[in-house]
Amino acid sequence: MNCETCTPVALWPAGAPGALGQTPEDQPTLTPYLIPGKQVKAAVIVCPGGGYRGRAPHEGEPIARWLNSLGIAAFVLNYRVFPYRHPVPLGDAQRAIRLVRAQAETWQVDPKRIGILGFSAGGHLATSAATIFTGGKAKDADPVERQSSRPDALVACYPVITFGEHRHDGSMKNLLGDENGTVSAESQNQLSLETRVDATTPPSFIWHTANDQGVPVENSLLLAGALSRHKVPFALHVFSDGSHGLGLAQDHPEVSVWPDLCAEWLEEIGFADK
Repeated sequence: MNCETCTPVALWPAGAPGALGQTPEDQPTLTPYLIPGKQVKAAVIVCPGGGYRGRAPHEGEPIARWLNSLGIAAFVLNYRVFPYRHPVPLGDAQRAIRLVRAQAETWQVDPKRIGILGFSAGGHLATSAATIFTGGKAKDADPVERQSSRPDALVACYPVITFGEHRHDGSMKNLLGDENGTVSAESQNQLSLETRVDATTPPSFIWHTANDQGVPVENSLLLAGALSRHKVPFALHVFSDGSHGLGLAQDHPEVSVWPDLCAEWLEEIGFADK
């Protein structure tokens, strides 16, 4: 695939709300990986992980190109991280979903098939967008803000989900901590996403490794349990062995099947080409 389309697009062309400066880290962007042709396609927004302090390159463009191989348009989100804190990253993800919907005709995507995928802390961001969303503001002067921010599907890869017992401390403090790194109990509960799942949460695909030393597997189990209680369709795959941050896991024979499993699921829900 050529990359003529892979030019970052500013989420807010006139400047991001709450920006602390004018550097690239202060201006979130979305990089499109489009598929030439007139056929309308599903789209997935990709959120790389990095503990809410960075964004891992191997969880960005390689994932977009894999999605393209399935006939899915992909968009890599360069969301703001520390020193930005909640709700800034979530606002960036919500804006990205709205932007893809608003530009659906230009980018030849289906506004009713917009998914979000994330790894680790990016998985927390993707799951936040899937559980905390609003409809569009019909009379807003900005046509992007008229769109809903609810994604139609969620893919959560070794995600940070809870800020309770099985939390990833670094992600929690980077996202929610005060100047001393202290996090209130109220904030911990509000952004423990197993508490935010309800019947409106979109269908979800989740995978993790049982011995992940970075983000405990209990995070994915808590998410799956919440989806089950609310009767939201989901697929959960837990592999017996594998380190944190594997991405496509091409060098790990057991875990490397996850993209194929996910492709089958995306086909089942009408996102991927048959």
